[in-house]
Amino acid sequence: MPKTPLELCKTLRQTPVSQLALQLAGRTDLDVPFVLRQVEGWQRLRTKVPTWAGHDELLYPPRLSLEQCSGETAARFKAEVVGLLIRDLRPADGQGLRMADLTGGLGVDFSFMAPLFAEATYVERQEELCRLARHNFPLLGLTNTHVVCADCTDYLAQMPASDLLFLDPARRNSMGRKTVCIEDCEPDVCALLPQLLAKSQYTVLKLSPMLDIAAAMRSLGCVRQVFVVSTGGECKDLLLVLAQSEAQPVRITACEGPTHFTFTPDEEAQAQPRYADRCAAYLYEPGPALLKAGAFKLTATRFQLDKLHPHSHLYTSAQRVDGFPGRRFEVVQAFGFGKQDLKQLRHTAPCANLTVRNFPASTETLRAKLKLREGGDNYIFATTLNDQSHVLLLCRKC
Repeated sequence: MPKTPLELCKTLRQTPVSQLALQLAGRTDLDVPFVLRQVEGWQRLRTKVPTWAGHDELLYPPRLSLEQCSGETAARFKAEVVGLLIRDLRPADGQGLRMADLTGGLGVDFSFMAPLFAEATYVERQEELCRLARHNFPLLGLTNTHVVCADCTDYLAQMPASDLLFLDPARRNSMGRKTVCIEDCEPDVCALLPQLLAKSQYTVLKLSPMLDIAAAMRSLGCVRQVFVVSTGGECKDLLLVLAQSEAQPVRITACEGPTHFTFTPDEEAQAQPRYADRCAAYLYEPGPALLKAGAFKLTATRFQLDKLHPHSHLYTSAQRVDGFPGRRFEVVQAFGFGKQDLKQLRHTAPCANLTVRNFPASTETLRAKLKLREGGDNYIFATTLNDQSHVLLLCRKC
């Protein structure tokens, strides 16, 4: 029989939480809420943060913190970015580099960044999360850390200088609604900017992927690098690196898995892509990070592709091009909107995945008009060509 509550949780953690709640209902010899929290925490983190879930003695927070924390892939990427930033830094006091995470949360991001520093401070205003951090960090091998329970604004005002600061501002307002403007996040990074720059060589902000990058750069004025990260076909993270240094072109990097596309806004503005009169043998759809980063014209010139239309953000080539940061398709046939074309399309591909790009109809409206079933190996792109004509491109992945 298990001797401790944590040992009991380990024996039960493969059981669905809803089922376990029914099994344990009415038990007075157990702290049932604790058991359910531990089991649910392990079940959520075993795929989201497997390194953490590999430690049986770990203590887990309530569900909201589990939902809001970074996944391991994203956290490791942040650590890679931080590693690149600090490789040329020299500690002012000669004692080693120091960092502080001013919005610690569950501490997943912190746990992957902290080993890069001689000293790392975790700051969090929720006492329960601080208690868990004090318990969990030693289990994760983090012996160079300090846990501080404080409001980050108060702590920033009195903290000693650090080599790097990390902030993940809350992106919900007092009513619980999501915010996408940097001025509406908590804490207000714009208001704290003078202190952030004075107290660190680099400040890394994790922001909503819905944020307008150009607007954030204008608001802050000291952005040196931008990283847009896509995982599983969705933008997951937007990282802004702030520094009080000489003016230089901002570098924007779109990260689509292992493929990184780095450019400056001036390079995008000056790019002069070729535009296609028709779609050739291959079609290329940029990944979400590339689209969010805004490298619409430069993508064509870098990969020597033709753009279908200034606003379509789809590309084509007669010969297959490898290494594109997105999806690549072989074009089976192009269809217009005449009755015979639509009839042939329905016959050729009665079931297809439909995507609309720069087209005067929604996906739902067009699917209903075409009478298409969803799914299968066929892909149809409804878009506009450079001569303003509308076209349906039947494709298959390659």
